[in-house]
Amino acid sequence: MPLDSQHPILALARSKGVLRTRDVGAAGESRVALAQLVREGQLAQLGRGLYALPDRPLSEHGALAEVATRSTQGVICLISALRVLELTTQQSAEIWLAIPHKAHPPKLSYPPLRVVHMSGEAMTAGVETVDVDGVGVRVFCVAKTVADCFKFRNTIGLDVALEALHEAWRQRRVTMDELWRYAQICRVANVMRPYMEALGAKP
Repeated sequence: MPLDSQHPILALARSKGVLRTRDVGAAGESRVALAQLVREGQLAQLGRGLYALPDRPLSEHGALAEVATRSTQGVICLISALRVLELTTQQSAEIWLAIPHKAHPPKLSYPPLRVVHMSGEAMTAGVETVDVDGVGVRVFCVAKTVADCFKFRNTIGLDVALEALHEAWRQRRVTMDELWRYAQICRVANVMRPYMEALGAKP
């Protein structure tokens, strides 16, 4: 007999966006009911232990929500952060994720990940939470992301870092003080200084 469309697990999926198996257990619901809802097509399995409503609206950044549910320590960074923050025209099939130095990256078959290890204040400063398809996704703020791009310029390209800096400044989404603070945290103050001065204000 099909389960009711108002089943508590479906209500949970509606409120969370992306549902983990452990969310179901924590809510006092059974995995048997979860499996039945998938068989009936009332829930879609996104990956191992990840579920969502099949007709949920997906944004361009939907894959980020799935990564966020599997990596509670991770923070979306670099090109993926630039996409969320609308600071680049760059495309990336991979999700760029910063994790603490001794942390293990989440095991995902999809989406593909590019993992960057960070430590200390470089890992904890400037973290914001944005809503992506009903899921809270941790992402570095604009100024921290710009500084990160300069730190990892040999990986992503100096042109990407410069585009991020110019767009953030043009859109008035950063101040010189913010850029300078994160440049120091990321230890790229000397690298960024001439580009910041070229914007018309010395730090």
